Amino acid sequence: MPGSRSSVQVTAHPLLELGVLWAEWPAPLGSLSAPGWLDLLTGAEAEVALPPPDALVRREVRGLLRQGGFSPSGRNKPCSEWIAGVASKGDFPRISPAVDACNAACLHGGLPISTVDADRLVGALRVDVAPVGSEYVFNRSGQVLRLAGLLCLFDQEGPCANAVKDAQRTKTDEGTVRTLSLVWGTRALPGKTEEIVGWYRGVMERLGAEVALG
Repeated sequence: MPGSRSSVQVTAHPLLELGVLWAEWPAPLGSLSAPGWLDLLTGAEAEVALPPPDALVRREVRGLLRQGGFSPSGRNKPCSEWIAGVASKGDFPRISPAVDACNAACLHGGLPISTVDADRLVGALRVDVAPVGSEYVFNRSGQVLRLAGLLCLFDQEGPCANAVKDAQRTKTDEGTVRTLSLVWGTRALPGKTEEIVGWYRGVMERLGAEVALG
């Protein structure tokens, strides 16, 4: 893939099985339109080559996030559960082809996925459990997510993404041309992460992105 990309170091964890996808898009995201076939994938009843998420998947994802002491419920539930909820009401969010593809993979795979602007990341990258007192702003209105005990992506400036809500400072926008996506998988669901990474990669490549794993 053209351009530089950093490796993501993962601190030892008993459950985490992380999928990492770097993508370079053919143009800034604001100039890309969503094709009709992507719109079809955003429906809860879309036919895709992935087994539909069930109660086991939801339970094990929550178990992954609880491992460090975080409570993944209410407003802090995994983003995959939030996507499933809005899709069931026919209110799937449309943001950009890159984010729509991420949300479609969350919807149909059942694992939470982060997608951030790779060029907004600073320095070395690692995934670790956030310590007590960690927090970040996650939207334009300045709302804060308290992160203690939650698995997060960290760059040189601190935590910036996780399976619940990503930081505002690293979110994609109309000018984004490179993305980093993290599939927050668990060893309690053998083969699930690899399956979703493969499907998700295929969707991004069909949209014209050049994708590299790891």
